[in-house]
Amino acid sequence: MNVLVENFSLYGKGFLGTVELTVYASVLALVLGFVMASFRVAPVGSLRVFGTVWVTVLRNTPLTLLFFAVLLGLPRFGIVLPFQLFAVLALGCYTSAFICEALRSGINTVPRGQGEAARSLGMTFRQTLSTVVLPQAFRTVIPPVGSTLIALAKNSAIAGAFSVTELLGTYKTLNELGYNIIWTFVWIAVGYLIITLTISAIFNVLEKRYGVAR
Repeated sequence: MNVLVENFSLYGKGFLGTVELTVYASVLALVLGFVMASFRVAPVGSLRVFGTVWVTVLRNTPLTLLFFAVLLGLPRFGIVLPFQLFAVLALGCYTSAFICEALRSGINTVPRGQGEAARSLGMTFRQTLSTVVLPQAFRTVIPPVGSTLIALAKNSAIAGAFSVTELLGTYKTLNELGYNIIWTFVWIAVGYLIITLTISAIFNVLEKRYGVAR
């Protein structure tokens, strides 16, 4: 307990940094994932191509490489932002590809006849998607979206290598101070466990309330 008690403020700062990264990147991932899923099922060919390219590139790019591209590449084009914001962009964009595919799989579970019926009533694609398809798809995608956001929380550890304050990065300071490395990582693991269990609990509640009964 000495490692935690004597360095509680350091752990707390790292914990809050990870929570902030997770929350902000999750919001960005959900928004972009929804947009890209809409593109992938849109009747406009160019939008479908854009959504497909987005998903294909990001899902097949290592997250560490994406961090390098964002944190080191964007400043070369005159885009200078705080490192934390760069990390949010990298995490959010990367995870949006997986959110997109989860949402698209949910959309595909909705019978095509319902979309055709909505269009026969004069509803636009946007109206059909927002009022008929997505409310039904939402019920089936709760578990995979929750799992994806849990993975995002754990992936945020990469940000520590790019001067972003987060939980895993605290081990460097504690190691320099001579603390036992094993217990240092034990308390770091506890911090990540708290975050991931919280996300899991939130999505368990959503699944019990809105999920499809099996």
